[in-house]
Amino acid sequence: MVPRRSLLILVAALLPASVTAETAYKCTTPNGRVSYQDAPCPARARQQAITLAAPGPTAPPPPDAAVPVPPPVAAATPAAAPPPAAPLPMLYRCQKATDGTIYTSASGQPAAYAVPFGVLGAASQPLGSVYGLGGAGASAPELNRGKVTAGLVANNYVWVRDACRPLDARETCEALQQQYEENEHKLHQAFESEQAPFVKREAELEAQLASCSGR
Repeated sequence: MVPRRSLLILVAALLPASVTAETAYKCTTPNGRVSYQDAPCPARARQQAITLAAPGPTAPPPPDAAVPVPPPVAAATPAAAPPPAAPLPMLYRCQKATDGTIYTSASGQPAAYAVPFGVLGAASQPLGSVYGLGGAGASAPELNRGKVTAGLVANNYVWVRDACRPLDARETCEALQQQYEENEHKLHQAFESEQAPFVKREAELEAQLASCSGR
């Protein structure tokens, strides 16, 4: 004789997978044939109701230990942000009052300086005649020692100032690029102990040149 517990397990296995009812029926026909079903038995069969336990949730299968777990992907280190652009400095194109040399300056009003009057090309006498002994045409320092008086200097030196004009944006960017190249040359030529000011200047020029993009 099959134990009741085993019988219930067998009945649950025989029922269709879609059955959700908790009651099964044991049907015995007049000729003694036994069958189990989830619907009531026919009228001529003897019926016995069997209460089944509600099926519990199916446990998920254990993870396959043979499948290796990929290591976590390290987050990519973000690239260093470029230095913020600095506003363009105000630069000036200046011309020396003495020889007409062109240079770039950060000041539109360079300091005045004294030059011999003859340097300006306006004097009718050469400098040798002015400073030499008796107008002999010599201008060597040893001949003038003790002979140059305050009055002589005051009468033959004049104060001049270089003429300057502001650069526009395009000219400023060109001047900054030239300064950057000159600074790079000095940086590469300098000893390691002397490179600090050139490195600092390089960073300043790079920030200013960042404002020149697209110009």
